[in-house]
Amino acid sequence: MTRRKIAIKKIENVAARQVAFSKRRKGLFKKAMELSTLCDAEIALLVFSASGKLFDYASTSTRQVIERRNLYSDVNLVKSYQPSQELQVEGEYFKLNKEIEEKTLEIRQLNGEDLQGLSVKDLRKLEDLLSTSLHRVSKAKVKVFEQEISVLKKKEDGLKEENQRLKKVVRFLSLILLFTKSMEENQRLDQARWLEDEQDQPSDAPPTTRLLFPE
Repeated sequence: MTRRKIAIKKIENVAARQVAFSKRRKGLFKKAMELSTLCDAEIALLVFSASGKLFDYASTSTRQVIERRNLYSDVNLVKSYQPSQELQVEGEYFKLNKEIEEKTLEIRQLNGEDLQGLSVKDLRKLEDLLSTSLHRVSKAKVKVFEQEISVLKKKEDGLKEENQRLKKVVRFLSLILLFTKSMEENQRLDQARWLEDEQDQPSDAPPTTRLLFPE
């Protein structure tokens, strides 16, 4: 089972805050002692609790380290500490990594996860954030719907124009068809009259020539 990461912020519960202070103070002093031993560094560490109680650690003497610090002016202290580019990159990496962890935890909490340990105040902030996010999502959804409706209306107008064009084409073709049928009917009637005239003429009469399409 993996340990759940705790958000770096003030612990509201007093008892839990005291327990965390005690554990982390011991860990801090242990790291200071290891740094002093491994690297031969002269270290003095002063910690005041919320109640004002002093806790200190020194690799040699706290007073000696303080006096040594007082030999430096503020300008000399700034000049004496110029972190290398590697340390700067490492620090930036840890800073970004911390931001990613915080944002990841925030997203998980928005999804209803990792809510254990949150105070009523934190839950209310989360609720307000969810309400704001829901409002933004609703506005975005309405905007998308409006865009889709606009696209559908344009398609509808295009279909109407195409329908009108097709109606004109069909009407034109119908007129052509009617005209063609009328011409054929006239031609058939003229041929029938011509045949009747031919039958009515005497057999010894010269044949008459009749135009199918009189001028």
